[in-house]
Amino acid sequence: MQPLTSACPKVMLPVANRPIVEHLITELKKAGITELILVVGYHADSIRSYFGNGRRLGMTIEYITQQEQCGTGHAVKLAQEKVDSRFLLVNGDVILNAGDLKRLAERKTPALSLFEVADTDGLGVVETDGAGVVRIHEKTPSPPTHLANAGAYLLTPDIFSVLDALPRSPRGEYELPDAIQTLIDRGTRVEYVRINWWLNFTHPWDLLTANEELLPRAMTGRKGVIETGAVLRGKVTTGKGTIIRSGSYIIGPVAIGENCDIGPNCFIRPATAIGDECRIGASVEVKNSIIMNGTKIPHLSYVGDSVIGPDCNLGAGTKIANLRLDEAGVSAGGASTGRRKFGAIIGGGVHTGVNVSISPGTIIGSNSHIWPDALIGGEIPPGSTVLERRERWVRSSRR
Repeated sequence: MQPLTSACPKVMLPVANRPIVEHLITELKKAGITELILVVGYHADSIRSYFGNGRRLGMTIEYITQQEQCGTGHAVKLAQEKVDSRFLLVNGDVILNAGDLKRLAERKTPALSLFEVADTDGLGVVETDGAGVVRIHEKTPSPPTHLANAGAYLLTPDIFSVLDALPRSPRGEYELPDAIQTLIDRGTRVEYVRINWWLNFTHPWDLLTANEELLPRAMTGRKGVIETGAVLRGKVTTGKGTIIRSGSYIIGPVAIGENCDIGPNCFIRPATAIGDECRIGASVEVKNSIIMNGTKIPHLSYVGDSVIGPDCNLGAGTKIANLRLDEAGVSAGGASTGRRKFGAIIGGGVHTGVNVSISPGTIIGSNSHIWPDALIGGEIPPGSTVLERRERWVRSSRR
């Protein structure tokens, strides 16, 4: 998820203007879960300060700090003293719906959640015998099934004795799937629940997929000031203190946060989420993108199918291209995005000068500065300063 996680835990990245894990917690609440233990580590304070004791969400939330990230099994082990009966365990970087979570929570014996996927790349898959789990395969190049481990489990305290004796994996971590496999090998029956809906976050562009899914379901409401001459069509949500200036044209689903300054004469297209304290100025077009808190796109710019981190400033005329000239699929960071249209991933605190052109699939590290007239692509390391135009000239011959 770099560079978006350079100063933010993955689970707090925003989708439809709410952190990933808040969407999950909301579904847990709908499923009847009211007591949570959050195991936190990387930038833990941002999670604690956001959720507090859980009262705002109608829940009770406790925290355990994992000082050293030693794997999922280690994280579960830390909660042993707070668990005295069967419990639901969910990874913080997935979103499931309340119905599936409720079906899983109702199981009396250990169970996994499974979701059938077309592409298993980067996922753990599960082999079953029709009624129970036989084997868990972690990110194998030739998986025997397309049933992905969806990262939600119903477990009993028996798991803790297994974790006590669990060796580290080849990557030096205590892995929860290894512990569950040990249970199976010892003769414990582990069941499974095939779920109907699942959002998983492995790459930055997964945020766009989730944004497209969740924005139509987001809370509605228009606060702030909408000037005469602004046109808002469909499901458009605006936060308090926000002003939508005359001539702005917005087609939902779109979510705009608090204290934003939008327009005049800008075009915001569907599946766009704009955080708090953002500026979208004159003659700016934004389409199918996530713009995080404090980012400014003042004028004459285009942003398509992109994720832009917090506190960025795009100079006038900055253009983020989202379609290759040959219309082939776009790759970023050496991986296929699975998208024909995809723009850029831009870390927090990035500034661009006027007339910067950004190619499809570009990743710009946090706190980088791109000077005027630059043409950039590929991966720009964090803290970079790009001083000159970088381009390739292709000489054509005529008969």
